[in-house]
Amino acid sequence: MRGIFRGAAFGLIAALSLSACGSGDSDDNPLSGSSGDSDGKALVVGSANFPENQLLAEIYAQALEAKDLKVTRKFDIGAREVYYDQIVKGGISVFPEYNGALLAVAVDEKSTATSTEDINAELKAKLPSSVEILDSAAAEDKDSVTVTPETAEKYNLKTLADLKPVAGDMTIGAGSEFKTRTQGGVGLKTVYGVEFGKFQPLDAGAQSTLIDLLKSDKVQAANIYTTDPAIIEDKLVVLEDPKNLFSSQNVTPLVYKSAVNDTAQAALNGVSAKLTTEDLLEMMKRLVNDKEDASTVAKDWLTEAGLAG
Repeated sequence: MRGIFRGAAFGLIAALSLSACGSGDSDDNPLSGSSGDSDGKALVVGSANFPENQLLAEIYAQALEAKDLKVTRKFDIGAREVYYDQIVKGGISVFPEYNGALLAVAVDEKSTATSTEDINAELKAKLPSSVEILDSAAAEDKDSVTVTPETAEKYNLKTLADLKPVAGDMTIGAGSEFKTRTQGGVGLKTVYGVEFGKFQPLDAGAQSTLIDLLKSDKVQAANIYTTDPAIIEDKLVVLEDPKNLFSSQNVTPLVYKSAVNDTAQAALNGVSAKLTTEDLLEMMKRLVNDKEDASTVAKDWLTEAGLAG
């Protein structure tokens, strides 16, 4: 769900300056047709209009450049409704996607797939012939039910199933839509038998308020996105979801087939092989809380992963 509503969720931080992410051949038109690397043209790496996706696009761009491939950066394009057709038509060569949201929003709104394997299988079968997904990373940015360390210890909470005997005494805070969604309150009850005593609704973009309520024990559980820097800062506990109530949202390269050769594919798959949710959490902390430059954060991670040029 994060991929579907992330524009609102990042409303509080979307104004961050990511000038390095927007660098590159900004005068070039990304919609002028397919851009390949085999004939000397630059690969067009695009991003959506929120900081995490721009960071991921910068990682992709630098990984490709480390293989001596020419790259044009076209970041901050907008929401999926804006950029998806550009990828399908070849105006963008490479894009960091979230597989669950890509399937549910752009490819098959009726899909019920939730696991990484099932989602990717459907994407491979249903995507337009001009594009394909490459390897998915372990890194995910998805919904979670998260508690404080004190609450986790008090009730011995590790997984969503552990909430069943105690949720009736707890209040969960979340966006107002969470209460009636299958990937939300409805699913918690049907899949795990979990029903909270009270529900505290908030606007979808009010993550910082939600975290404050959680830390002050005004809510005892919260629907937090798994790459929110507060998880590290405040040592919050993300409850495991063994039954995949919340669909997988693995970071996955979506590419225009004819633009991306074997070298480029290997570079992007190399990123996916190394990138974890913990990595993304730490990078988002540096980007959002510490106000570091996205280009520097990306370079540091690629160096540590052995993928820098």
